[in-house]
Amino acid sequence: MQKYNYLTNLKTTPFLNIKLLCLSFYLCLSACQSDKLKIDDTTVFRYNEYKNVNSLDPAFAKDNANIWACNQLFNGLVQLDDNLNIQPDIAKSWRVSEDAKTYTFLLRNDVMFHKHKLFKNSTRKVTASDFEYSFNRLIDSKLASPGSNTLQQVASFSAVNDSVFSMTLKQPFPAFLGVLTTKYCSVLPKEITEHYGADFRANPIGTGPFQFKRWEENIKLVLRKNNRYHEKDSLGNSLPYLEAIAISFLTDKQSEFLQFSQGNIDFISGLAPSYKDELLTANGTLRKKYLETVNMVSGDYLNTEYLGFYMETEQSEIQSELIRQAVNYGFDRQTMITYLRNGIGTPAENGFIPKGLPSFNSQKGYSYQPEKAKNLVTKFKQETGIMNPKITISTNSLYVDLCEYIQRELEKIGLTVTIDLLTSSTLREEKATGKLALFRASWVADYPDAENYLSLFYSKNFTPNGPNYTHFKNKTYDTLYEQALKEIDLKKRHHLYQKMDSIIIKNAPVIPLYYDNVIRFTKKNVHGLGINPINLLHLKNVSKSK
Repeated sequence: MQKYNYLTNLKTTPFLNIKLLCLSFYLCLSACQSDKLKIDDTTVFRYNEYKNVNSLDPAFAKDNANIWACNQLFNGLVQLDDNLNIQPDIAKSWRVSEDAKTYTFLLRNDVMFHKHKLFKNSTRKVTASDFEYSFNRLIDSKLASPGSNTLQQVASFSAVNDSVFSMTLKQPFPAFLGVLTTKYCSVLPKEITEHYGADFRANPIGTGPFQFKRWEENIKLVLRKNNRYHEKDSLGNSLPYLEAIAISFLTDKQSEFLQFSQGNIDFISGLAPSYKDELLTANGTLRKKYLETVNMVSGDYLNTEYLGFYMETEQSEIQSELIRQAVNYGFDRQTMITYLRNGIGTPAENGFIPKGLPSFNSQKGYSYQPEKAKNLVTKFKQETGIMNPKITISTNSLYVDLCEYIQRELEKIGLTVTIDLLTSSTLREEKATGKLALFRASWVADYPDAENYLSLFYSKNFTPNGPNYTHFKNKTYDTLYEQALKEIDLKKRHHLYQKMDSIIIKNAPVIPLYYDNVIRFTKKNVHGLGINPINLLHLKNVSKSK
């Protein structure tokens, strides 16, 4: 069994080790019986998912934890490369009508679903009818998928024949192909999906480079190579290169880093307060002790970290534009990035749209102006008679250091600030149900268009039916948003986006903190793990050396 220690080497509780040992034994038997011992440490990619995976159904792939796992299991019509260019996937080509409303996709004829006993011949070919079924399922209100509004711009779709799929939009929508790259738009087999019903979340069958093997919830998820995967590399070699992916679920980032430093996992993403100073210098470079064992790559990330005000609260401080603007002016974002994130990230002083998008707004947003912030607080006191204005910031443990820094700075301008520390799940739930007056949040692009960010402030997208967590409402903003959806000309559309961003800056329903960077750390023997501005994890091109 020592030969397979890569599957059992997480140092957790004795109970957890027993469970992992059982899982390892199961995989060892499978490997011995069917793969003639092809599995070893160089063919298994191991990473930890501290947020946990709660569904392997792509219709519920709403955050990175689920998206990363589903990206190994499922494919759609089109996909993004690491430069955010639209590339063929199951659709080998497509054409767009002159009125930019009808998209006709020609499908590959060699894409097979993963093997399953319910298929007549253990597997079958993907056809256009599978996309018709999958999209109907996605928008079915009974499913209650968080991605149900993904196809809101679509008037109709249908399988013309087995190899042609057609979609017609209500109006031109230039970002449409980008929308189709999301995991929500993956293809599923009707017979398997309906057989499992709600349990499809734990019995996924897709077409991806890896197929589902075993899932011990909260402990370990194992995926195995799909030997019939349709994509090849530039030399004509079959993908993927790896034989397996092993995902653990340690919820503590310090424990995750310990496992990485000991060589028990191959990859970590992001920068946690618990290990940032151990791994990086103050200026954001690798410390000398890790230079020979660790690779680091970073780049712009289509992610805006922010604090959001719930605009329908009755609290006077939150209702006041004076206080919302004072908070935005009242702390130094550059200092926060330098000392709390080791220089990783860009201060969000240009609005809500992040760096990395062509429509990034270079207009002036909120910079550090403490005297102006004090004057705004004083004016609020004079107008309302509230002499001790108070706000509470709700956050989780990963961002408590940032919130405590903001707390200290805001108290200097005359605000009393309380930190409400919640679990990540509670924060998500209460944010979505309007129970938090001021909450920490982030928005990562599902597709590379600023509409993805601006949809957070469209009044018809109020939660729980959309992503407008702040319940911000502005008629001019709504009109511009609807105009932008119809605008085909790229420059004109970007101009509309920037007008909307200006409205957000003025009304301050959010406090943009920073535009994040993707930052990835891998062991030196990991090859082919790229980086992209939406931090999507592609493992089909990854290999490992000894």
